[in-house]
Amino acid sequence: MDEAELQGIIADVLKGDTEKFEKIMHLYQKSIFLYCYHMLGHHSEAEDSGQEVFLKAYRYLEKYRPEIPFGAWLYKIAYHQCIDVIRKRKLAKYLPFFYRDEKENKHVDQQIEAHYFDESVHKAMSKLSVEERNLLILRCVEEKSYQEISLILNQSSATLRKKYERSAAKFRKYYAQGKEVGPNEIGQGSGFERTFS
Repeated sequence: MDEAELQGIIADVLKGDTEKFEKIMHLYQKSIFLYCYHMLGHHSEAEDSGQEVFLKAYRYLEKYRPEIPFGAWLYKIAYHQCIDVIRKRKLAKYLPFFYRDEKENKHVDQQIEAHYFDESVHKAMSKLSVEERNLLILRCVEEKSYQEISLILNQSSATLRKKYERSAAKFRKYYAQGKEVGPNEIGQGSGFERTFS
């Protein structure tokens, strides 16, 4: 679906054709769930947060401005939703990147983990701040441009690029410590860490 078609659907929803909002949900549901899952590391919290993101998007749709890509607006809502969940836990700096209890490892979780991360990546990511982790997820997992991320996080592209470089360097260091290799040897494994080399 191109941006013009999406804007048409948004206009129809705002005029009262609320059933068309389902098309928007189908378009973004998987990517928003994955983003929430990577931020929160917990399947049921990611599901709940994803639903909350779409409820908020529907509720505040009249505040959306077409000059901003709709996807960036939606990710901004998702970012704030995840931060709210983390704040409620009051464990932000101790929060592991993924919840590792076997009871929580449902089939879909295992598929996501197998596709994106290995154990050393989990450990390295858990040592980063929420902001650093979020930036790496948006840039490397969600493959957002610095321009898109600047719209989501309300920071300049230049600032984000510097923060990304620092965050990536920290990730490489922590990853190397976990693997017991030098930071310059990183480049094999899950695919996630290759984006930082």
